[in-house]
Amino acid sequence: MERYTKVIELLGSYYTREYKKKKNHKNKIREVKESTVEKFFLQGKAEVLVIMEEQNKEILLDIYSDRKDIKKYLGESFLP
Repeated sequence: MERYTKVIELLGSYYTREYKKKKNHKNKIREVKESTVEKFFLQGKAEVLVIMEEQNKEILLDIYSDRKDIKKYLGESFLP
């Protein structure tokens, strides 16, 4: 299962994904579109780690998480 990260800041939010490299190379963290995350999330192939920087709080959500939490942190478009 792929893991995406949603970072919530004061001025907005964005999604990232860590791409794993082979052996001696560093892993890359890239910004991805919300539509990409939504597509894999609704297929059940991804989970989203929500990080709220101001509150130092982390929540892990997947397709089987509480519907209220999904709507609150990810939006209505992520509801199954």
